Amino acid sequence: MAYLDNIRTFVRVYELGNMSAAARDQRISAAVASARVSQLEDHLGVRLFQRTTRQLSPTEQGRLFYPGACKVLEAVEEAEAEITSVTRTPRGTLFVAAPLGLGRRLIAPHVPEFKSEYPLIQIRLRLSDRVLDLPAEGLDVAFFLGLPKDSTLKMRKIADCPRLLCAAPEYLKSRGHPDAPADLISGKHDCLNLRYPGAPEFQWPLQTPDGVERFAVKGPFESDDGDVLTRWALDGHGIILKPHFEVADHLTAGTLVPVLTDFPPVSVQFGCLYAHRRHQDPKTRLLIDFMAKRVGQLS
Repeated sequence: MAYLDNIRTFVRVYELGNMSAAARDQRISAAVASARVSQLEDHLGVRLFQRTTRQLSPTEQGRLFYPGACKVLEAVEEAEAEITSVTRTPRGTLFVAAPLGLGRRLIAPHVPEFKSEYPLIQIRLRLSDRVLDLPAEGLDVAFFLGLPKDSTLKMRKIADCPRLLCAAPEYLKSRGHPDAPADLISGKHDCLNLRYPGAPEFQWPLQTPDGVERFAVKGPFESDDGDVLTRWALDGHGIILKPHFEVADHLTAGTLVPVLTDFPPVSVQFGCLYAHRRHQDPKTRLLIDFMAKRVGQLS
């Protein structure tokens, strides 16, 4: 297994372009990652990377070795998947990603139950609202809300996710309730936006008698963390657009109040992305099916 570990580390260093990043990805120290690459170089008798104090770049030999190294790892994964199918004992590690709100509220709570049913499967859950590159970041499955960009990845839709606009009673007491979507862009109200590099949605799509219309809302605050926006809304700083499941407790408690209920936001997809070959792995299918069953009914 040591030789395979060396190859895995080489591949991640090559893909991430950084020894420390690859070490964090594999949950080892930078010293161990460096040692593994050095052992592989000694075995092959070539230098795979040019190293300086500021930069690491693959050599010609490293670029030649990378495709074959990937094929080796894929072959091992496929062989392990075949064994798993025969023995019906899924095992191994799954690297899973999800947006912060979705991950904290819907995915993470079910991970212990999944682990209880499949004790030999390890889950590594990464939560982030930024756009993730599955192949580059070594992810097996990425759950999402919205409509992913076209790619070579496979997509499975799990459910439609209703959304709503809401604000704190204190905010509405001081600023009044918006009567129509146009109030959101007239300067009468502050809207709290989820924005991050590469964010696909900079407008709020609302259902109107004339069909879906998009409103380019603005406000004093923006964040790439959806929970930060919820906190600001609770503190009376503006109106937010949120999936219902993220604010359900606040709605029940009355700390957030729905607004413009006659003009609801368009629902978004809840689903997952995965590379085609990943879905051949039984443990990947098990996780997707498990989460779809547990989280498939959103309201």
